Amino acid sequence: MTLADQMYTLYPYAKSLHIMAVISWMAGLFYLPRLFVYHVEQASNVKECRPVFLIMQEKLLKVIMRPASIVTWLAGLFMALTPGIVDWASLWPWTKLCGVLAMTWFHHWLLYRHRDFKADQNRLTGRQFRLMNEVPTVLMVIIVVSVVFKF
Repeated sequence: MTLADQMYTLYPYAKSLHIMAVISWMAGLFYLPRLFVYHVEQASNVKECRPVFLIMQEKLLKVIMRPASIVTWLAGLFMALTPGIVDWASLWPWTKLCGVLAMTWFHHWLLYRHRDFKADQNRLTGRQFRLMNEVPTVLMVIIVVSVVFKF
């Protein structure tokens, strides 16, 4: 059995793993900005809330989002490199890749905002975090439409 055959045999497993990891990663990308909104709007009123928000943010980032993003990337790369699966002459894999790179940038942007909260140096408002909460939705639409329609 050739390497290509082995990869093609493993493809459904990688795809399943990829979908599950994306769901977990997206859940974190949707929820963390909301935690930031609550942190900004509540922790300033109730000082006891600050450590709770920091722990929730930290756990979400380290226990759910980081592993999910890594598995998403690894399974995605495996699928992208499986011979005969992706037509690199088409536009869709490139729009998906741009969407995933932007999603990864957003993940890191959230990580730096968490560090700002830890250092008590947050400068953004709840409204600004609410607006940034729309970023993963827009990127998800781009990624899903790219993959489903394969334009």
